[in-house]
Amino acid sequence: MRIVADQAIPFLKGVFEPYAEVIYKKGGEIGPDDVREADALITRTRTRCDAALLEGSQVKIIASATIGTDHIDLDWCDAHGILVRNAAGCNAGGVMEYVICAIYAVASRKAIKLAGKTIGIIGVGHVGKWVDSVARRLGFKTLLCDPPRAEAEGPFGFCSLDELLAQSDIVTMHVPLDDTTRGMVSTAFFRKMKPGAFFINASRGEIVDDEALLKAIPKLGPVIIDTWNHEPDVDPRVMDAVDIATPHIAGYSYQGKQNGTSAAVRAIAHYFGIAPLYEFYPPTEFPENEAVKLDFRDMTQGEIASILSYNYPIYTDDFMFRLNPSSFEQLRSEYRYRREFYID
Repeated sequence: MRIVADQAIPFLKGVFEPYAEVIYKKGGEIGPDDVREADALITRTRTRCDAALLEGSQVKIIASATIGTDHIDLDWCDAHGILVRNAAGCNAGGVMEYVICAIYAVASRKAIKLAGKTIGIIGVGHVGKWVDSVARRLGFKTLLCDPPRAEAEGPFGFCSLDELLAQSDIVTMHVPLDDTTRGMVSTAFFRKMKPGAFFINASRGEIVDDEALLKAIPKLGPVIIDTWNHEPDVDPRVMDAVDIATPHIAGYSYQGKQNGTSAAVRAIAHYFGIAPLYEFYPPTEFPENEAVKLDFRDMTQGEIASILSYNYPIYTDDFMFRLNPSSFEQLRSEYRYRREFYID
């Protein structure tokens, strides 16, 4: 058996070697010649899995160690008998951590009081649900907008996009990228937001119209961007205009990477009947990488901000990115995964 894998996927090397030949390459450099005789492909978002890559190959399964599948032509794979598995929810805790830490960090820097603020969460899947849970425990009010869930489950607990934008002091995006969300954050979207409201995008860059964002920034409060149009070629005008800029690392927690690799390995193992790997989970190498429980009861905003900053100093990521924007991919591939926090 032959497996081709993105070399940047952590905790993977050595796992399949007793059972298969494994070829590791940079995700963006995996080409048709690499996969022609491969039985399985383990990817991240940097490998475009479509006819141009897969036509004529013997790939039977693609396992992506990521939440999203927009880098995979699902219809083509289905039509050609290629099974696709992703790691749904794997980095939800990491993205939640990013969003909460970013809110407190920028509020601290700009002396913005967070008491009584309302967070509007657009897209309430794995990530959005986690953001909602932690935000409410921290005393925020939350508004939830997720039309597919509202249609499937009923409208109770959800609101319209217009209502959310009009009432939220902080708007955070957690939608998948598809035909309904591409470019949804437009001039009309920003017009409906409250003056001074935060805007956070840690989902996909293509959901935002950059020109509309640049025009709206004078009206908005802090803007926090982790995902960008045309990655890794980030528009310098947008980077210069926002308050926190990071290179698509919101989900880069240690636990998130363990979860993503585990899901990919288990998918391949079950498909090919490699029983010793059915329950594979990467070991935590050092105790300091374990997720940490935090208790914010009876703490001031400043005290919470200090603890969050100690656990994840987000402005360090912002500084390193601004120092050399062309190092987008290097910063991601060499990122030191941070531990997640959780609240009982």
